[in-house]
Amino acid sequence: MRIYQLIRGLSKQHRITCLSFVSDSAADAALEPLRAVCRVVTVVGPPSRSIPLRAWTTLSSALPDMALRNAAPAYTAALHEILAHEQFDVVQAESIEMAGYLDLVRTTQPLANTRPLLVLDQFNAEYVLQKRAAITSLAAVTKSRMLSSAARNLAGGLYSLAQWAKLAAYERRVMQQCDAVTAVSDDDAHILQQLATNTQIGVVPNGVDTNEFRRETVESRPPIYSGPTVVFSGTLDFRPNVDAVTWFASEVWPLVLARCPSARYVVVGRRPAPALQQLAASGMLTLTGEVPDARPYLANAAVYVVPMRIGGGVRLKLLEALSYEAPVVSTSMGAEGVAGLRGGVHCLLADTPADFAAATIRLINEPAIGRQLGAAGRELVCNGYDWSTIIPRLDEIYRTARRIK
Repeated sequence: MRIYQLIRGLSKQHRITCLSFVSDSAADAALEPLRAVCRVVTVVGPPSRSIPLRAWTTLSSALPDMALRNAAPAYTAALHEILAHEQFDVVQAESIEMAGYLDLVRTTQPLANTRPLLVLDQFNAEYVLQKRAAITSLAAVTKSRMLSSAARNLAGGLYSLAQWAKLAAYERRVMQQCDAVTAVSDDDAHILQQLATNTQIGVVPNGVDTNEFRRETVESRPPIYSGPTVVFSGTLDFRPNVDAVTWFASEVWPLVLARCPSARYVVVGRRPAPALQQLAASGMLTLTGEVPDARPYLANAAVYVVPMRIGGGVRLKLLEALSYEAPVVSTSMGAEGVAGLRGGVHCLLADTPADFAAATIRLINEPAIGRQLGAAGRELVCNGYDWSTIIPRLDEIYRTARRIK
């Protein structure tokens, strides 16, 4: 969503080429909305990497896993072909996973005498994400009730521990070679600036199309489920999301059901991890799978939960829920990075299972409070996080980097 909205906004004043991986022909066809606003060139991939291979490279390579994840000869060849025949003002890598390809741009002789600006769009301060993941997973080992859960947390914690230092070194090196870096929040920008003190780092936050994400677009539709619905949404094989759903289901949800037995916990998103499928099979939650439109679930939620314990940046899911005036309960980390957001005004904040459950129960039983929070939340995102106010910030970063260069 971030990439699409940035391209859509920039395309009103610039000509853009997007070189993207696609997994198959169906994924290629799904890029039609992107083709409506820019030129799209696709490469099948990236190559799959088995768990044993990832484990080996975690031990043997100085590069972090994220630097190896999207390395593909076919993508390198496609990028080289484009650079050999066209001149660009800016080449922007979307996320640290694509940053390695900026080396090719830097070493390729440009058609004109001017090398394009090299820009990295940082979705997170990735080393901090892995630091938090390591601490969370290792702390959970002793609390795990099952051997399989303890083993999973131990493996995840050790993996993140190894990635933590590697990512800090890799992010520092990559950013120092860029003309500009964009971060999604002031907090992330400050953290990244400490790694690369001489690099221009600007803030281009995540946003929301407040015209599309508004209650009026779906309010007339009937509720999807009977009874009060508690909703979480996101990509469900993304580790921070898996942790959030699992923690809420095991630690918070039983407390909610004790007071609200008719409530339902609905998790919306594609590629649910095996741990989430097991929770669904046990009746702890309902998995929708990939849906064509998540907006009805947000609009009909009695409570939208953001129980994040790992991660950083600004979460699109939170901004979209606030734009829909959904009553939100979030951890402090889940609401991190949203300038101006205040607990008790725009959403409820809670960090322990008991407090999170109490806040969820309160919004289920007192919908008027939810409506009040929802109205304030929408006002917050409309004023500061609509994409129309964000795109000019990115344009200004390009102009500043060009002057400095």
